[in-house]
Amino acid sequence: MTNKKGILWLIPNTLGGESTADILPAQLTEIIRDLRHFAVEDIKSARRLLRKLDRNFPIDECTFHTMNKRSSKDEVMQILLAILGGNSVGVISEAGCPGVADPGAELVALCHSQGVFVNPLVGPSSFLLALMASGFSGQSFTFHGYLPKERKDRIKKMKDFEMDSRRTGVTHLFMDTPFRNMNVLEDLLNELGDTCELCIAANLTLPNQRIQTMSVKDWREHAKDLSKSPVVFLIGKSQMS
Repeated sequence: MTNKKGILWLIPNTLGGESTADILPAQLTEIIRDLRHFAVEDIKSARRLLRKLDRNFPIDECTFHTMNKRSSKDEVMQILLAILGGNSVGVISEAGCPGVADPGAELVALCHSQGVFVNPLVGPSSFLLALMASGFSGQSFTFHGYLPKERKDRIKKMKDFEMDSRRTGVTHLFMDTPFRNMNVLEDLLNELGDTCELCIAANLTLPNQRIQTMSVKDWREHAKDLSKSPVVFLIGKSQMS
């Protein structure tokens, strides 16, 4: 065992598309070829990504540590010990960037505490892509991740976002699982004011990508079925208003 510490590589995944060529940089393939240890949210999707990046990647030679919201502190610590033992580890979430509305932050924090070099790699982030295309403020924004499951709590959050955006111009971004998207959309359209500006960014980077910003009143007339789509919702204030 070497005394030299490994590196923690934060490896972005696609947002659901089959192709990696136009979404992930070629440098990614060069880096993963040297890795044999991975901390992953989902082993199946991680294996799929590795094979997409390199058809001949030696998956059977690799160690995969599952790291998700159910992982214990001891399980995360085992990954850190592998790094301290000289093994570089790649962190792969099921979609998008690890550590952003996905597991990874706890391991990153542990690595910083032990002087381990942490290297984030370029890749798609759904909330940044949605923000770029929304027409809302990109100078002042808050990403909330997933809203509360309880409807009354979810509605309160939405109304707070609307009021804050009207007052300060801050952009509020949030998401939910595809099977709850229509519940979220229904609450947005039923509970927020007619002039509240809402951006819906669905299927980002995919062939059927759709990003549209309209008032809640207009959305009521043009609402789409979002039940099978990964979606980012944004409440904000148009920069031309």
